[in-house]
Amino acid sequence: MKKVIKFFVSLILVLFGLLFLIYFFNLDQKLMEFAYRFVNKVFDRKKTDLNF
Repeated sequence: MKKVIKFFVSLILVLFGLLFLIYFFNLDQKLMEFAYRFVNKVFDRKKTDLNF
């Protein structure tokens, strides 16, 4: 029982540390910037017809 509690406490601490690093270094926004550039490359290649 003690081993299970220790496992869950360590898991929570590791996840908290990971989320703090993502927040501190703004990694979520850097990932979105990469994804935004990739999506723009894909959709800028397509020819669009803007007839209304």
